[in-house]
Amino acid sequence: MTNTVSYIPPRPDPRLPPPRINLFSDTQTKPTPAMREAMARAEVGDEQFGDDPTVWALCDRMCALLGTEAAVFLPSGTMANQIAIRVHCRPGDEILAHETAHIVTSEHGGPWANAGAAVRGLPGERGIFSAETLRAAIRPKSRYAPPQSLVSVEQTANIAGGTVWRAEELAAVVEVARAAGLATHMDGARLMNAAVALGVPAAALARGFDSVWLDFSKGLGAPVGAVLCGSRAFIDEAWRWKQRMGGAMRQAGVIAAACLHALDHHVARLAEDHANARLFADRLAAIEGVTVQPPETNLVFFDPSGAGLSPEALAARLAQRGIRISVLGGRCRAATHLDVTAAMVEEAAAEIRAILGG
Repeated sequence: MTNTVSYIPPRPDPRLPPPRINLFSDTQTKPTPAMREAMARAEVGDEQFGDDPTVWALCDRMCALLGTEAAVFLPSGTMANQIAIRVHCRPGDEILAHETAHIVTSEHGGPWANAGAAVRGLPGERGIFSAETLRAAIRPKSRYAPPQSLVSVEQTANIAGGTVWRAEELAAVVEVARAAGLATHMDGARLMNAAVALGVPAAALARGFDSVWLDFSKGLGAPVGAVLCGSRAFIDEAWRWKQRMGGAMRQAGVIAAACLHALDHHVARLAEDHANARLFADRLAAIEGVTVQPPETNLVFFDPSGAGLSPEALAARLAQRGIRISVLGGRCRAATHLDVTAAMVEEAAAEIRAILGG
């Protein structure tokens, strides 16, 4: 059967101007000069054989940050999710997660393909399911039904609008899962955004989870990398799957140094991104016909359809003006990050107003 869809990312369209305001995603951040300097100075060794001191320093730092026994450095957050699922689950198992979770929408069927585990999507407003919804989804053990082995949450809930799981919501979910004998996993891609938004330590949000990871290539501004944390036994098994999936690296201290720099310098400033997101949302809400979801963190979802333009059409028009946004779940998404200033947010909003004639 011929595949008519290419999975190779397209090259930049030479007919479009280079983006001067990039709100497409917080993954679009570029390493700062200070981060590049830290990378250049990094002590390195062979990470695969435990000889890289900077990688060990990052893993130790993450254990202290999240209150776990052990950690492993990985190339991406998707690999962190997939390895965690493979450790927690066996073929034929069922995972319980929100119906819009990243493991459902954005990892190309990874749980099914890599672990042989299915994901049962749970409903819930703002990308968050309640403890009661989880309890209702847990079936009595039966030889007729797939074993339920894992509950996964996404912090923050991306497609739902960058919304935040509160500590009490997480604790209630963990309690229900434990009572049913299920393991718990946190996709912590934007965990630090949640911690800053709530003004609580990251460990308070990760408490009770059997595994949790943090992405450094989003709002924290590193070029690549994620750290998966858990018990020593869990990380020992995770290393086996890291090797099998090709995630073991060599002189990885160069990129681990960027992650350490991010922890030192880019966490508190996430509050600026949240403020810029609120500013952008306020400006958009003042445009007639534009529906805006009030942001909780750095992601702004809005729909311009009421002003006569589809999300796809608006994104295309903005690209022609050097402004990039994304379209997710039938809405426009703008992500603020360390390369986006308040002045850029004002300019982007003004351009949208001009396009829509608001």
